[in-house]
Amino acid sequence: KMSNSSSITKFLLRAFADMRDLQLLHFWLFLGIYLAALLGNSLIITAIACDHHLHTPMYFFLLNLSILDFGSISTTVPKSMANSLWNTRTISFTGCTAEFFFFAFLITTEFFLLTLMAYDRYVAICQPLHYGTLLGSRACAHMAAAAWGSGFLYAVLHTANTFSIPLCQGNALHQFFCEIPQILKLACSHSYLREVGLLIFSAFMFWWCFVFIVVSYVQIFRAVLRIPSEQGRHKAFSTCLPHLVMVSLFISTGTFAYFKPPSISSPSLDLVVAVLYSVVPSAVNPLIYSMRNRELKESI
Repeated sequence: KMSNSSSITKFLLRAFADMRDLQLLHFWLFLGIYLAALLGNSLIITAIACDHHLHTPMYFFLLNLSILDFGSISTTVPKSMANSLWNTRTISFTGCTAEFFFFAFLITTEFFLLTLMAYDRYVAICQPLHYGTLLGSRACAHMAAAAWGSGFLYAVLHTANTFSIPLCQGNALHQFFCEIPQILKLACSHSYLREVGLLIFSAFMFWWCFVFIVVSYVQIFRAVLRIPSEQGRHKAFSTCLPHLVMVSLFISTGTFAYFKPPSISSPSLDLVVAVLYSVVPSAVNPLIYSMRNRELKESI
């Protein structure tokens, strides 16, 4: 038992396995996913930046999404891989704080950006005549800046709040990266309630974004079903469905990780859920957005 957070200089992260062979398997598996994510997101960033045909709101938001995916997977996966490779579990207090901050910043910004992408698709399909005015280059820049700024403020607030809580339940985190629920488990008695209040406020914010996304898609699908040509319907669905699938995966696993009842908490389940919302989207997003998109494929 440790007396308080000031005496903690390092945390112990959860290892994926104790056996050496499985640790190395985890290393190679994560390395493969990580390289695929870096390659996919780099290709999208380069294609959109270099091809002036892709300088439209949809691709501008996709460029931002790829930058966020690039960053978020680079925040958690390399440290986990290094720990598996060197057969260690430690992360310094500063390292943990930085990992926590960047992950919260990038994931939150990504969620706001997915909301903007739903709005972009809604305007493109349901109000095409107003597209140029509602989503001009200045409006898009302001929206993206608002998403990044809100994510940054959110991360500062959570990081300052979480790491100011006295910790006296040891220093072992049951997760492969520094995550809010796992750090709160180390808190002394009721000192974590302030952070729980902040999490509940966050949940409302995310809930409103989710409702906005769902309502946008209901409108989009109603408009798409009225399109007379089958080819037109197919094109509209193929740009919207992948987005909806990723948003659903992201929200369901993230909500489960942060708000599930303690009775169904098991270390292996927590690990799987964390991989689903922190690693999988970054690796799969480039595939989903580029495979279903002819313009982007041609550009790449």
